[in-house]
Amino acid sequence: MTKVYLGVVPSALVVIGLSLCAGIALRCTAWRAATAFAREPDKPADDTPKMAEQQFKNIQALKGVPAEQLVPTMQFISASLGVECDFCHVDRQMDKDDKKEKQTARKMIAMQLAINRASFDGKVQVTCHTCHRGSAHPVGTPILSADAGGPHSQQESSEAHANLPGSDQVLDKYVVSVGGADVLKKIKTRKEKGTMEVSGQQFPIEVYCEAPDKRVSISQIRNGRSVTAFNGEVGWLTMGNRVHRMSTPEREAARVDAEMYFPVRVREMYEEFQVLPGESLEGHATMVVAASGPGQPPLRLYFDQGNGLLSRLVRYTETPLGRVPTQIDLPITGRLTG
Repeated sequence: MTKVYLGVVPSALVVIGLSLCAGIALRCTAWRAATAFAREPDKPADDTPKMAEQQFKNIQALKGVPAEQLVPTMQFISASLGVECDFCHVDRQMDKDDKKEKQTARKMIAMQLAINRASFDGKVQVTCHTCHRGSAHPVGTPILSADAGGPHSQQESSEAHANLPGSDQVLDKYVVSVGGADVLKKIKTRKEKGTMEVSGQQFPIEVYCEAPDKRVSISQIRNGRSVTAFNGEVGWLTMGNRVHRMSTPEREAARVDAEMYFPVRVREMYEEFQVLPGESLEGHATMVVAASGPGQPPLRLYFDQGNGLLSRLVRYTETPLGRVPTQIDLPITGRLTG
């Protein structure tokens, strides 16, 4: 699971509802360098999607999986086990079978796929995270904890808290809290700084946005710089010395992050909304709006019950082995979301 903690950069942004800045120069060196590769390449004559085994070497357990889904699937495994790529792979020689962990991983993938085929009609119900829960080695003994039971289902929570406001009421307050639609749409650029947490490690991250839906993030991770770019239609991620073109689920998730006018547009992007009780974030009570829609990554939006602003956004990216969650936290005051 990836967590991102973002804060507004004062020189680049304003406090919504008070004033507007002229905007930041997103065509600066950082923006040009980050987006140099973010251009739509010439489309091949054959648009038939490749399978993983056609594009990558030595694919065995994931034959038949679309090639664009291989990297997100590896990210899901990494998040589920709390490990990095080199736990299973030889660095920069990913096709080699030198590590025992890689052989074990293939067996585990085959087991998971077989369980889902036999017991759940092929639907992804059992995943790597079902057993691993962020640990490379699953724990077989139950943990005695008050929270061990986990959250109730959304249906149960909704029925038990029938006095919660409707989703339109929560989202209307959200728009008012950021200054209103007219004020919001005057903002054309945005810059944010924060930290990104991956597998328990934190790294600095900078985000550059340009209306209506362009976004670049730059982070300094353990193995160097990582850049993610979305130009409104397609997106790319740097993976070490490689550039990975976003899969369809990754692209739809990036579209949520890049939407500058998200407070206004969220009801156009999603079809179904459900209000649920939220947890306390930094001492502030919240309400959750769960959003879903065909072809869209599921969202959980945590709104401050006091000021109506967005405190946390959790979205999910679908992979053949399960959902990869991304959590974005915003500061309690002076926050702007989009």
